[in-house]
Amino acid sequence: MPQRFALMIDPVDASDTRGDYSGTFTEVDVASPVLSVGEFSTQRGDGVFESIGVIDGHANEVEAHLQRLAHSARLCDLPAPNLAQWRQAVSAAAGLIPEGEAVVKLILSRGVEHGPAPTAWVTASPAADFSAVRRDGVRVVTLDRGYDLGAGERAPWLLLGAKTLSYAVNMAALREARRRGADDAVFVTRDGYVLEAPTASLILRRGDEFVTPAPSGGILHGTTQLSVYEHLESCGFRTGYATVTASDLANADAAWLVSSIRLAVAVTAVDGEPLPSDPAFTADLNAYLLSPR
Repeated sequence: MPQRFALMIDPVDASDTRGDYSGTFTEVDVASPVLSVGEFSTQRGDGVFESIGVIDGHANEVEAHLQRLAHSARLCDLPAPNLAQWRQAVSAAAGLIPEGEAVVKLILSRGVEHGPAPTAWVTASPAADFSAVRRDGVRVVTLDRGYDLGAGERAPWLLLGAKTLSYAVNMAALREARRRGADDAVFVTRDGYVLEAPTASLILRRGDEFVTPAPSGGILHGTTQLSVYEHLESCGFRTGYATVTASDLANADAAWLVSSIRLAVAVTAVDGEPLPSDPAFTADLNAYLLSPR
C-alpha cells in the first residue's frame, strides 16, 4: 500500500511573525485516531481545503493555493490562516514523498463545538496514475447546477466561490456522469451558462484564443488554469475570461479540464457529440504542468 503521511497543525494567528513555524506541526500516524468525534469537518463538511500537486518533492503553485485557501476561509468566516505557517507545512509534507507525483492536501476546519478551534492539518500521498486520461481525454455531460449565473453574488451565503469540504454534490455529479456513459461532468447554470467541472476548471480554444468562464457566479479561480494561461501567453496565444454558453462549449475548436493533480485532459465529447482534440498540444500542456512552478 502506498505510504501516506499527515501533519497536524497548531494554527497561529495570521499576525504572528515569528518566522520559524516548524514546531507548530507534528507528524501523526495516519492509521491512528486523531480527530474528535465532534469535529465539524466530518459532521458538517464545515471547513475549506486545497489540493496541491507535487512533482519529485516540489509543490507546484503553492502561493496561488494559499491565497485561495485564505479566500475560502474569509467566505466561511474562518480564522485567517497564517500563510507563512501553512507554506512551511506544505514544504515539510511535500518533502516526505521526494520522488514521483504526489498530492498534498490542506484542510482548515471550524474545529469542534466548545473546543479548540480551528482544526488544521495537511496530508501527503502518492498521486494516482493519470497518464492514460491525460493521453486519451474524457467524455463529458453537461449537468444543471440548479441556479442562475447571478446566484453567487445575490446569495453569498451559498459559498459558491469557496472550496469547502462539502463536496457531496460534486461527487454526485461525477456518479451521474458515469451513469450517462461519460467520464466527467461540466456544470451549467439554469440560464445556460457554463461554470466548471466538479473537480476541474474548463478552458476552451477558439482559433488562437483561449477562454475560461469568468471566476464569478460561484466559479473557483483555478490555480492550474492560471498556470496554463501563463504558458499559453509565453507561446504567443491570447487568453481571456468570458461568459461561456453551453453552445460555445459544444462548438469550441478544443476544450480541456485542468486541475492540480490530474493536470490537463482533453474533452473529446460533449453530451455524446464528438469534440475535436489535439493530442500533441495536450501533451505539451502536460509537459509544462509536470515541470516545477
